[in-house]
Amino acid sequence: MTENLITEGKFTYAEAGEGQAIVVLHGLMGALSNFDATFNHFSKKGYKVLIPELPLYSLPLLKTNIKNLAKFLNDFIEFKKLDKIVLVGNSLGGHIGLYFSKHYPDKVKALVLTGSSGLYENTMGDSYPRRGDRGYVTQKARDVFYDPAIATEELIDDVYVVINNRNSLIRTLAIAKSAIRHNMAKDLPKMSQPTCLIWGKQDKVTPPEVAVDFDKLLPDSELFWVDKCGHAAMMERPKEFNNLLDAWLTSRNI
Repeated sequence: MTENLITEGKFTYAEAGEGQAIVVLHGLMGALSNFDATFNHFSKKGYKVLIPELPLYSLPLLKTNIKNLAKFLNDFIEFKKLDKIVLVGNSLGGHIGLYFSKHYPDKVKALVLTGSSGLYENTMGDSYPRRGDRGYVTQKARDVFYDPAIATEELIDDVYVVINNRNSLIRTLAIAKSAIRHNMAKDLPKMSQPTCLIWGKQDKVTPPEVAVDFDKLLPDSELFWVDKCGHAAMMERPKEFNNLLDAWLTSRNI
């Protein structure tokens, strides 16, 4: 995906394809490359796919929260002159998508959530991210997936770097606290956008009951399960994820 990266002003993003705009939002520890398969698939199927790098570690500390990340997303959408977008979000990205859809409903044609926070998440479990403890980081990274082998040494290194840098660690914790504060349970029944929920049956971070609650609370949602899959279906089961999303977009004429 790095060959597709574009930097303009304050925005760095990947873009490919033409047609209905799909804007993809990565998670707290996630990289744009987590969505490689989604990016490649849909940009060749009549969609313009854009993945902005979220400023998780570059906003002033007091502005490092869900609200300001949603504002950044709005700035990006206006900069790119996009209209009636499909928002696809994993984990924190889903939460930002939900918050954005609540405040800018006219800009969102449809929502796609996979392992989204917003109701409940078990990001750190009952433990604190210990700096310098690679074993802890390795275990947490593996817990994200049904198949722990997906957590490569490179991925573990990336998380380790975040946790061992004071600047990025305090922002990670600030965003995690902001996510808990911005619980969306009361907002979901008022959100009428068509919503596709694609969930790993073995998700330990946002467990299956979270997906069921999302499906109950959202007025126009459909829930699809991916078996032998954890928190990041688009990484662990990319073909299945793309097929489910493709079929759903077709069924909704999007």
